Amino acid sequence: METFVAVAAIILGIIGLIGSIVPGLPGPPLSWIGLLILYIWGNGTNSAGEPMSLTVLLVWLGIVIVVWLLDYIVPGYFTKLTGGSKYAGWGAMAGLLVGLVYPPIGMIGGAILFAFLAEVLFAKKDAVSSLKAALGAFLGFLFGTGAMIIASGVMLFYIVIYAF
Repeated sequence: METFVAVAAIILGIIGLIGSIVPGLPGPPLSWIGLLILYIWGNGTNSAGEPMSLTVLLVWLGIVIVVWLLDYIVPGYFTKLTGGSKYAGWGAMAGLLVGLVYPPIGMIGGAILFAFLAEVLFAKKDAVSSLKAALGAFLGFLFGTGAMIIASGVMLFYIVIYAF
């Protein structure tokens, strides 16, 4: 049973890491569920022989909530900061989804291109303003995604430590 729990937690951690990049998968929450599984059913300890504490679990829950909120707030903030409209944010998300066909170049290029086109076509802005907004939307996406990757990666590290 302990091996099954450890493997399930690690799989959730890996899927959580992937979900930090792929839209539609809740990355950090899945990684946190891996920690929760280890806390409830696992009997693993860290290198000092200590089991996972409730404090560790709750701190990571707080981090997951903050990162999840930042992922929704920061891209819009960066877009507004660079003079973009809601269309740039929507375009970046659409471009990211279309770009999944050719990751990671397609995701990056698609997000910038679609945000640019959305600003030009829907917000009726000039090319320079649209490019600035597109880059702002992309930087916001990178910041949010980076925070999720870091959080999920560290949780995966904790999962591996406590699983074995």
